[in-house]
Amino acid sequence: MQRESTHPEHAEQIEARCPPGRTDGYDAGTKMNELIFIVEEAPEGGFTAQALGASIFAEADDWNELQSQVRDAVRCHFEEDERPKVVRLHYVREELLAT
Repeated sequence: MQRESTHPEHAEQIEARCPPGRTDGYDAGTKMNELIFIVEEAPEGGFTAQALGASIFAEADDWNELQSQVRDAVRCHFEEDERPKVVRLHYVREELLAT
């Protein structure tokens, strides 16, 4: 189940799964070996993932679905011969501790 984004800056990416052009500065023809996603818990539940160095955003209700959404987004964003060999999900959890 794909949820509607609460992030207005990502609305365009969710409306069109495979946009015809890129505006993220990615140079087609340059192969990326690794792509890192910063994963955070969404305030409304579930997870969000934002790629570093590419305009790719994914969100899902659970971890397995997020992995699937990220794979799909990477396949959509890159041509087959340009896809990174490794996609890393870096889970960030912010916690405040009282002292």
